[in-house]
Amino acid sequence: MKNTNKFKKDERLTSHNLIIKLVKKGKPLKVFPFYVKWLYVEDNISPIQLAVSVSKKKYKKAVDRNKIKRKVKEAYRLLKKPLIEKLIDDNKNIILIISYIHKDIIEYNEIEKSIKKIIHDLILKTTTYEKK
Repeated sequence: MKNTNKFKKDERLTSHNLIIKLVKKGKPLKVFPFYVKWLYVEDNISPIQLAVSVSKKKYKKAVDRNKIKRKVKEAYRLLKKPLIEKLIDDNKNIILIISYIHKDIIEYNEIEKSIKKIIHDLILKTTTYEKK
């Protein structure tokens, strides 16, 4: 049986130019403890590309930043399927960046609830926004 719950390399947002474009022109979405920016793109490798950021100013230790990023990526990996299916059905591609904005490190189950809400909101917003 093929495991489709992977966070593959082509699903990671690594292009510096796309990240700059996303920060400047992206549509905002705020779900505690995250601030999300997302944007439609043309001709992307994957229906969705994701980047996760954690403030170096709030979390001085790389261990803490990496712990938060791992939790966010794991929750996304497990919950992304409905969003990807919706984007494939609509023949749309999006890029998004999830920024952790809370001052304390929260438990995985809270992060999972927030990621689930983000994915639900993105599914709703991708049906209401027209491709530009």
